Amino acid sequence: MLYFSVKEYRERIRKTKKRMEEAEIEVLLISDPGNMNYLTGYDAWSFFVHQCIIIFLDQDEPIWIGRAGDAGAARLTTFLKEENIREYTGEYFQSKTMHPMMVVAEVIKEKGWERKILGLEMDQCYFTHRSFIELEKALPGAVFKDGNLLVNMVRRIKSENEIRFMKIAGLIAVNVMKTAIDKVDVGIRECDVAAVIAQAQYQGIPEYGGDYPAIVHLIMVGKRTMTPHLTWTERKIQKDEPIIMELSGVYKHYHAQIARTIFIGTPPPLLAKSADILIEGLVKALEIIKPGLTCEEVHKRWLQVISEPPKLFEKSRIGYSVGLSYPPDWGDQTMNLQPGDKTVLKPNMTFHIIPGIWQEDVGFEVDATIRITENGCEVLYEFPYELFIK
Repeated sequence: MLYFSVKEYRERIRKTKKRMEEAEIEVLLISDPGNMNYLTGYDAWSFFVHQCIIIFLDQDEPIWIGRAGDAGAARLTTFLKEENIREYTGEYFQSKTMHPMMVVAEVIKEKGWERKILGLEMDQCYFTHRSFIELEKALPGAVFKDGNLLVNMVRRIKSENEIRFMKIAGLIAVNVMKTAIDKVDVGIRECDVAAVIAQAQYQGIPEYGGDYPAIVHLIMVGKRTMTPHLTWTERKIQKDEPIIMELSGVYKHYHAQIARTIFIGTPPPLLAKSADILIEGLVKALEIIKPGLTCEEVHKRWLQVISEPPKLFEKSRIGYSVGLSYPPDWGDQTMNLQPGDKTVLKPNMTFHIIPGIWQEDVGFEVDATIRITENGCEVLYEFPYELFIK
């Protein structure tokens, strides 16, 4: 079942080929599962093995190559013709002497493109060093170029259908966070909070079912709030402890992130002050953002208007591009609101804005997932910006 029309997928492929031509790449090998999904609809938990799609400038459809057991998923979830679904057998799987890239190279030779300029996603965790070595050995006449983020750059501006999916994800995100805050209390295990979050994420809302997030729920309690990327433990929540939860609603792999901070008891002055600064910072950021500004201009103006800008953010990002994602990351990897990023903001770009403070004993996070509009920006869901106290 396709999530979008074949026409929309073909338009994405057309834009990708245009970027290939600009980059002087004739053949593009794509291993990022988000990019595979974006261009063909392919959707399976099969990215733990070698798989890819190949785009040739002079062929209309991409070619999918993956493990034989996953070829059925390609038939069910993509619009590709049978001739463009290629599979490799089990002997190539986790072998010391054989490798799936040997099959990829054979397909390229079959098409007569073994001496073309071949683009590779060289900085993706799904494309290994050995993959590159095997391609080099099998295709000695090819010229290899880095095609990393080429498709991701096409993905920066979302279609109206994609925006609709992200708004649905926003509705799910609100329900997820409400469920989490309701569950948090003295004596409740962190893992029990994680359990109700997972149920809310997958169950979604009555109108729309949810999906799995590209990052598991980040739940930091007590002193663990001093750092932003820890997950839950089996420890029970105590009185007078802060809890940071960074979560997401997900709909058909499109994300709307949501992060809030809760305190059980009376918050200490340092946390209360941090909350005031960061909430002010988030609101000011949303007022600043508009099309025509560059990412770094947004960051610079934000530092000028916030009353006490945290030193952490003098050189660090206050937000990043988001949308369609698979594990292990829910960021698009293309745009960051930080010094040096000269990307010009355009309507229907989407960002996760998340200023945070992580200090020795306590941290605070608050955020918003937004889209750029014609005149400013729109938050994709409604949820209070506050330090929640229980």
